[in-house]
Amino acid sequence: MALFLKEGYANVTVEAVAEASSLSRRSVFRHFESKDELVFPDHTERIGLVERCLLEAAPGTDPVDAVIAATEAALRDFLSRPELVLRRYKLTRVVPELRKREVIEHERYVALTRSYLRDHLPPDTPPFQPMALAAIIDAIHRSALGNWVRGGGTTDALAELAAGMDWIRRLMVHQSTFSAAPLLLALLPDTPQTRRVLTSLKDAAQELP
Repeated sequence: MALFLKEGYANVTVEAVAEASSLSRRSVFRHFESKDELVFPDHTERIGLVERCLLEAAPGTDPVDAVIAATEAALRDFLSRPELVLRRYKLTRVVPELRKREVIEHERYVALTRSYLRDHLPPDTPPFQPMALAAIIDAIHRSALGNWVRGGGTTDALAELAAGMDWIRRLMVHQSTFSAAPLLLALLPDTPQTRRVLTSLKDAAQELP
């Protein structure tokens, strides 16, 4: 990363990377298929971490909670390598091709969690839900990580992730409540008093566990 940032990504050859790393060109290509992959050396390992977290989830664990726990593990792994992540952020801001590659790398996480949710959510789950949940969980993760890198590593990414995941859990509770309970439809006059009552009902509903 230091070499790419100093010399410019397009100007650095694989040979130069190998020399700076005291390795042979062949050794570099044994681990990386292309120069682009040198920028993302940690993603494959982290995908394996997420996969292990999902496979090792205790029997009876809610599938959404399992994905949330795996996502938190992924974020902790990102944060454990601050120098790599912060330098990569600077590099991907100035090399559009790498920014596109970064999006593709993150899609690997979405594909993995989507597949897990599709296999583990109840059979009557709406077909769109595995994709929607996987995408929104990844979006919250990327938001927390993105704010952290833009802030130079000064924000509390784990707290931001936890707040987002609590929001998802509340959505799932409300969905379960409404899908299991009958709905009441009422036609009321549009008056200031009615609006105050409806506002109170809305506030009360948000406070439900």
